[in-house]
Formats: sequence, structure tokens, C-alpha cells
Amino acid sequence: MEIIIKAVIAFFVLWLLTKATGRATLGELSSFDLLLFICMGDLIQQAITGEDRTLTGGLVAVGTFALLAVGFNFVVSHWPKASKALEGPPVVLVSDGVAHTRAMRHQRVSAAELLSAGRQSGFEKMSDIRLAVLEQDGKISFFATEAKEADRA
Repeated sequence: MEIIIKAVIAFFVLWLLTKATGRATLGELSSFDLLLFICMGDLIQQAITGEDRTLTGGLVAVGTFALLAVGFNFVVSHWPKASKALEGPPVVLVSDGVAHTRAMRHQRVSAAELLSAGRQSGFEKMSDIRLAVLEQDGKISFFATEAKEADRA
């Protein structure tokens, strides 16, 4: 029972830490972020299982994490209000070619990251973007201005 309680606490602490890193970093992890998350997982495992190095102890900890993840996904997919509370709403980063720097700072999205994502979606400059929205999964959706849409046709 102790392993289950520790696993539940660790799950919520890790969930909060990943939320604190911002959605954009969850969409694409840098090498540093990947190493950090791997090390966090190893350190948390030691804290959860402690001296229990049995297969049963490890499976109980992993099973607890899996059940919590499935539970979160169930809640998010069935209750929109819970989804907004747990994942946050989509955030507008650009409207009518103008970047919302306050929203970008809050979500930890740099202008360079935004422009890079825009170029990958076919936008050469900020003024071509009618709307850019940071989605709940960390990806950015772009919508073209009417002039850009006419160029694409």
C-alpha cells in the first residue's frame, strides 16, 4: 500500500512539473528536456519503491502510474470543464499578424520558436498569419490571412 501512495504523490508532482514547463516544450522535447525527464523518472522510481527491488513492487508502481494516466485521459475526454482545468484552454499567440507577447511569455514560447513553427506551416512572415493558436497538446495551429489564402490557391 505504501508504494501505491508514493506512486500517486509522485504522479501528481511530476504532472505539475510538466505543466510548469509549458505546453510548447511538451510538443517537442529538447535533448536537455529529454534527459531531465529520464533522470526524473529514475529518481522518482527510487523514491517510490525504496528498498523494495522486487518485480511486484515495480509492477505495482508502474500499474499505479498507468491507472492514473488512463484516469486522467478518461476525465479529460468525457468532461470538457475538467479538460480545461487539467490541460488549460487553447491560447491565441498571434491575431491579425500581431504577436501576443504576454501570452507567449506566459506559455514560454519565444518569437523564434513561433516563427520557426510558422515557416514549417508555410508562413514566411508574421503578417501572413491571421491566427496562431497554441493547442492543449503543445502544437501550434496557424490560419492564414485572406491575402495569403489567395496566394495559396
